[in-house]
Amino acid sequence: MGKAMNLFAGSGFLRDNFLGDEVWVWLVGVGVAVVVYALIMLLKGPVSRRLLALAERTKTGVDNLLVSVVTKTLRLFVIIVALYAGSLVLEFPPKTALVLEHIFLVAVLIQVGIWAQKFITTLITQRLTKRKEEDPASASAYGVVGFFARLVLWSVVLLLALQNIGVEITALIAGLGVGGIAIALAAQNILGDVFNSVAILLDKPFEVGDFIIVGEFLGVVERIGIKTTRVRSLSGEEVIFSNAELVGSRIKNYGRMQQRRILFTIGVTYQTPLEKLKAIPGMIREIIEPIERVRFDRAHFKEYGDFALVFEIVYYVLSQDYNVYMDVQQRMNLELYERFDKEGIEFAYPTQTVFVVKEDGGAT
Repeated sequence: MGKAMNLFAGSGFLRDNFLGDEVWVWLVGVGVAVVVYALIMLLKGPVSRRLLALAERTKTGVDNLLVSVVTKTLRLFVIIVALYAGSLVLEFPPKTALVLEHIFLVAVLIQVGIWAQKFITTLITQRLTKRKEEDPASASAYGVVGFFARLVLWSVVLLLALQNIGVEITALIAGLGVGGIAIALAAQNILGDVFNSVAILLDKPFEVGDFIIVGEFLGVVERIGIKTTRVRSLSGEEVIFSNAELVGSRIKNYGRMQQRRILFTIGVTYQTPLEKLKAIPGMIREIIEPIERVRFDRAHFKEYGDFALVFEIVYYVLSQDYNVYMDVQQRMNLELYERFDKEGIEFAYPTQTVFVVKEDGGAT
């Protein structure tokens, strides 16, 4: 091999000097560049096809991410890598070599940034595809997350590129920090709502379709936006909350309710016989237990009221739907009324007994 190279280098014009290196050295550098370019392009195709085939056979999204990242390898990046590899064979002046190294490093940083951006975009798209059917309003919040992720990514790429080409970035970072603080102070309310929309997306205190109560307002969540959340109240009007206000509030979310605990009381008259008083808890149990999606808890003679003997009843409706609860309560009230009517038990209502004292001292 060494003899062949010497033979090759020994030819006439190949010994001529061109820009500091002999022609045969330039030819070797070009050969290295061509080989590196060909190898990268040849490997890129089979790797992409193999990953694509793997992605079609599996249900996970990781292989799809890898396919999308590999396909975003720029041809210009491959050319720069190949040319830099070829240039390593040659001997350039220190300044020229430094410029070539800077170009190579910047190209690598940009390509890594493109790969990372594609990774972020594909990941967010996959999450959106899963969430769109359940929560269409989350698209805007995912867009905010993607925007800030790309902003941070390219900011880091830019700073690293400037540092690699010899720019002093300490003062630049300090300047950006001061400018960022000024912008943040000027738009703190808007930025607060934006970041709180991301907090709502990630923490999920409520979702579109949930019935929530915030202070004195209540209704169904219709849309979770970047700055505001819109709630449709029971009376029909739209109530708009800022996201910062919601995150800082105590929220009752009935959309997450698995079961509804119902406590209510009834009162019967003091003239009700003892035997029938003892039978009332059993009557109530017999009425409630057969009802679907209802779990009976207890029924007790609670207290002697001002004008009634008070019974306390507790049961659970195994549904978050308010209409289901009202249907159950209505059915129970009607059956209880019918049962008491058959047994001759009277419901109590506010009454007042007046005792009249006669002049002779008797009372009526």
